[in-house]
Amino acid sequence: MATLDFEGTSYEVDEDGYLIDWQQWNEGLAGAMAKEDGLELGEAHWEVIKFLRDYFEKYQIAPMIKILTKELKKKYGKEKGNTKYLYELYPAGPAKQACRYAGLPKPTGCV
Repeated sequence: MATLDFEGTSYEVDEDGYLIDWQQWNEGLAGAMAKEDGLELGEAHWEVIKFLRDYFEKYQIAPMIKILTKELKKKYGKEKGNTKYLYELYPAGPAKQACRYAGLPKPTGCV
């Protein structure tokens, strides 16, 4: 099993870099993952990450992009609940990249 080392702790990750245990997540770890990808997490990024964690706690599943945009639109309006906005924040794929930063499993339907 692969590991991700951050601040003296090793975290088990799958072959795509997703945490095995979502409850081990912390905000610093998200920032470190983003930095590795050349991103700096701003307020808009955190809004999506926190939304994803809340969604996962409620439904025990990471939403695919179609569901993510639909649910974000319900909560924040069409300006934030659309794929263009999400791809600007997470260019490597909003559902996949944001879920990885949120410490969640890879969303179903993502390759």
